[in-house]
Amino acid sequence: MSIPEFLLEVSIVVIAVVSLLTNLSVLLCFTQSADLRSHVPGIFVLNLSFSNILLALINMPATFLGVVKSTKPFGDLLCQGVSFAETFLTSNTMLSMAALSMDRWIAVVFPLSYSSMMRYRDAFLIVAYSWLHSLTFALTQLLMNWGGYSHTYATCTVHLDGEQRTQLAAYATFTALFHCSSFALCLLVLCFAYLKVLRVAKSHCKRIDVITVQTLLLLVDIHPSVKERCLSEQKKRRQRATKKISIFIGSFLLCFSPYVITRLVELLPSVHIPRYWGIATKCLSYAKASSDPFVYCLLRQQYRKVLVSVFSRFMRQNQTSLSVHSTSSTLDTTEDNCVARTA
Repeated sequence: MSIPEFLLEVSIVVIAVVSLLTNLSVLLCFTQSADLRSHVPGIFVLNLSFSNILLALINMPATFLGVVKSTKPFGDLLCQGVSFAETFLTSNTMLSMAALSMDRWIAVVFPLSYSSMMRYRDAFLIVAYSWLHSLTFALTQLLMNWGGYSHTYATCTVHLDGEQRTQLAAYATFTALFHCSSFALCLLVLCFAYLKVLRVAKSHCKRIDVITVQTLLLLVDIHPSVKERCLSEQKKRRQRATKKISIFIGSFLLCFSPYVITRLVELLPSVHIPRYWGIATKCLSYAKASSDPFVYCLLRQQYRKVLVSVFSRFMRQNQTSLSVHSTSSTLDTTEDNCVARTA
């Protein structure tokens, strides 16, 4: 086994474990908090988390086995099923991110009419469209028999065998349409929605800055350290929104764009994609599943509170059970001593 293969195997295992743990933590938060379940964006978060969990359970192990064996990990039928799942789940996760960005845009730009513009019914319709959109491409791939093992990516994915080269034009059209309607469309929606949100956030920061400066000018006797603290908070407030939106768009681009560009470039007959590069881009796209819970959920205060309360409750139960066990063992020891004395 070469060092690059070993590193790729370790990366896949780490990404799969982190994806499972973090996305299951998101589901745990929803089961334990009625407040989180009452919010409409929670439907998009659940859809995203379920897709990421299935990716970690189905596609990541298939890629790991493909890297280890350097050959097809399953039979033809199962390999087509894994390929079908990859197409469906990848498209569904991207559309879920686009839905979350649109929800944030409506909430920030139209706060007064948000409750009428984004209801549970609207959220379920968006999720239904996401499933239908993803299912259309996955079924097309299945019917055209374009799902199989690709040595370049060491996994079961959408792939055109050498015997099917007569279908190259149709396959190239399908691949271009799939990535344009999933990656490109979602990137466009993310940029539009979050840049609008950033503009509103900056205008709010400007208003707050004006009020802060006016207040500091009126308070003549204020201590210089307090003034410095106010100005530093003002600067942090301006940077906070930019950082968050850079993370939303940047993580999407960083994780998905190398893989998508590689899939489009390999359509050219004269281009050969190195195997290690193909697997690396695949791992990078998987890494999005492990980062999504942090980007959209677990770093927010609501989710952190729920996790802390669950952990505290679990620790209290453990302490109670340990104390009961120690008390019962002490009583048993005392009883044995009493019996021994009597004898």
